[in-house]
Amino acid sequence: MKKPIAGATSGGDAAGRIRRLHREHAEAAAAFFKSGAGVVERIAAAFNAALRAGRTLLFFGNGGSAADAQHLAAEFVNRFVVDRPGLSALALTTDTSVLTSIGNDQDFARVFSRQVEALGRPGDVAVGISTSGRSANVLEGLRAARARGLVTVGFSGGQEGPLGAICDHLVRVPSRTTARIQEIHILIGHILCEMVDEALFPQK
Repeated sequence: MKKPIAGATSGGDAAGRIRRLHREHAEAAAAFFKSGAGVVERIAAAFNAALRAGRTLLFFGNGGSAADAQHLAAEFVNRFVVDRPGLSALALTTDTSVLTSIGNDQDFARVFSRQVEALGRPGDVAVGISTSGRSANVLEGLRAARARGLVTVGFSGGQEGPLGAICDHLVRVPSRTTARIQEIHILIGHILCEMVDEALFPQK
C-alpha cells in the first residue's frame, strides 16, 4: 500500500479547491466584462490603426507581466490562429544587456522608459502591464510614451491608481488577487489578438 505524499490534499479537498479557484477566475472575468468590453474594443481599434500605419506595439511589465508582454508580442510577430504576415510588436523585457545596463547605470525604474525613448515613435502603441497598477518602471515607461506621442494602454488590477491618469485606454481587472488579474490579462490579450487578425486579415 502506497503511503500518502506528505502535504498532499485528499481527493475530495483537492477537487473542492480546484472548483473554488475556477469560480474565482470566472467571477473575476465576469466582473471585468460586465463593463469592460468597450475598452477592449477601443484598444483593438488602436492596435489596428497603428499596425495598418506600419507602427509598432511595445509591451512591457515585470515578472509574470513580463512573461505576458513576451507572450503577446510573439502572437503578433509570428501568428495567433491564422497564417498571416508578421505584425510589428516588441517586448521591452527580453534584452538582458539593455535591461541590466540601464538598471546599473541609471535606475531600474528607467528600464522601460529609456527603451521607449530610443525605440518609440509617434503613432506606436505602448502597453504597460502591472497587476498593482503602481510598478514604478511601468509608470515611467508609459509617461515616456505619452511624452513622445505614443498611444498609451495600461493593464492593471485592484483599486484605482496612478496608471489611469497616464493611459489613453485602461484595462483594470476588479480583483486584488494577482493570479486572477494575470489570468484575465492574458484572456484579454488573446481577445485582442483575435480581433486584430479578424480586422486586418479577414478570412474569405
